[in-house]
Amino acid sequence: MNQSNNAPSISHSQQDAPVEPEELVVAKETPLPWKQIAPLVAMRLAEPVNFALIMPFLYRMIEDFGVAETPKDISYYASMLFMSFSISQTLTVMYWGRLSDRIGRRPVLIAGLIGTLAVSILFGVCKTFTMALLVRMAAGVFAGNAAVMKSAMAEIADDTNRSRMMALLPLTWNFGSMVGSGMGGIFSNPATQFPGLFGNSKLFTYFPYLLPCLMGSTIAAFGLVTGLLNFKETLIRPTQPALEETVGSTEATPLLAQSAASSVAPAKQNSIKSLLTPLVVRVMVTNAFMCLAYTMCDQLYPIFAATDPRDGGLGLDPRSIGLSLGVEGIVVVYIQLVVYPRLERKFGVLYCYRRGLLFAIPYLVSMPFLSMIALHLQTQAGTSAMSMLVEKVVMWVILMLIMVTRITSNVMAFTSASLMITNMAPTRADIGFMNGAQLLAMSVIRIIAPIVSGLLWSWSIKHSFPFPFNSHLVWMLSAVLIAIVLKLSYRIPESVNKFAADQPKPIASVEETDN
Repeated sequence: MNQSNNAPSISHSQQDAPVEPEELVVAKETPLPWKQIAPLVAMRLAEPVNFALIMPFLYRMIEDFGVAETPKDISYYASMLFMSFSISQTLTVMYWGRLSDRIGRRPVLIAGLIGTLAVSILFGVCKTFTMALLVRMAAGVFAGNAAVMKSAMAEIADDTNRSRMMALLPLTWNFGSMVGSGMGGIFSNPATQFPGLFGNSKLFTYFPYLLPCLMGSTIAAFGLVTGLLNFKETLIRPTQPALEETVGSTEATPLLAQSAASSVAPAKQNSIKSLLTPLVVRVMVTNAFMCLAYTMCDQLYPIFAATDPRDGGLGLDPRSIGLSLGVEGIVVVYIQLVVYPRLERKFGVLYCYRRGLLFAIPYLVSMPFLSMIALHLQTQAGTSAMSMLVEKVVMWVILMLIMVTRITSNVMAFTSASLMITNMAPTRADIGFMNGAQLLAMSVIRIIAPIVSGLLWSWSIKHSFPFPFNSHLVWMLSAVLIAIVLKLSYRIPESVNKFAADQPKPIASVEETDN
């Protein structure tokens, strides 16, 4: 009788002992399938480039339209352009995500790139604010590729390399934003900036913002051709033959084959109601507030940078704005490819999310104080050249430190937000919906954020209110929002650190089996 009672405890200890060695074996990272990743990254690059290239010259472009009564009203019209993009994206993103779950990722991605290519050229020939507004709305319609690409990336990954692979998408976004910002700042108004090359060009004199838009459309065309020639479908459908047979013996084969083998019969899509569990809704709401704080300041920055220092800005020209937005891309490669995957594998997604939020607060609080240095430079124009040079260098060093802090925070927070949502998809067939739902929630926020930040910025610089209701208002409000999100993040369980679609499904208990 005693032997019978002791047996379970002996068996239990024997089962517990080998758990750690097994986990160490599983933790070995699978090589990345670059033959699939490379075309996916090429296709992803088009959207951030074309989104960011308008940032450096947007202030001057709206000024040229002549719709703003005073320079202090420009932020309002800029926010309308940002908002129009987000409205159309919100209305269509769920459609693209669910459509990709049905017909495949590849055709949806190709359609999005064709649209991005066309609207990029059209924005460069806009001569009125109304036309620019309509073009930005059209651009938003074709901006659903982000959710589809996250789904495709998750499908070719496994548990050992998912964080590194998913990190490639925000890395591509940040790199593309750097390239786009540089294009917009350097090549806008080429007839004036490069009179030797474009001074006699009637085309670029009449359309001063066309050249960077043409360059952006070229990158979209490159992504389109690369996708058509090299990207293979990642969605497994019931009528699709096993990927082991259709994909050659390449470094991608183990990952793709694992996806096919993980379910003999592809999982059926769950209902929307069953997917939107209280935990999923809680994470999406937390991410939405996070997105609100970041978006308010990210889309305010080019306006803040171009605004006269007497009104609380930095007084930078388009080229300097492009430089300030682009230089952070040098740092993002290391953070995204080296720092983030190591932290995520060691501490988990949730840890990285919280650390990203912590980095945001000093960036948001310190940014508006730079205007004091810019104002001092403007008012001391008659002093010695050396003194002004030193102050200018100090301002740029501080600005670069702030921008590096910003991009570190951005990478940590947004990459973790994407991973959390992907990890919560119960089956691979639901990944497209989950990412689409997340993008939908963030798109709604991106409708609200630009108009809120634009109105608050315009209001704050028009009135002589004390701190923090002066030009610091939007930045301080965003810092408070981030602090709230950080507190809410401690209500998210550690289960979001694991990819649910590949986790073993519940089975009958030992007691039920014995009975």
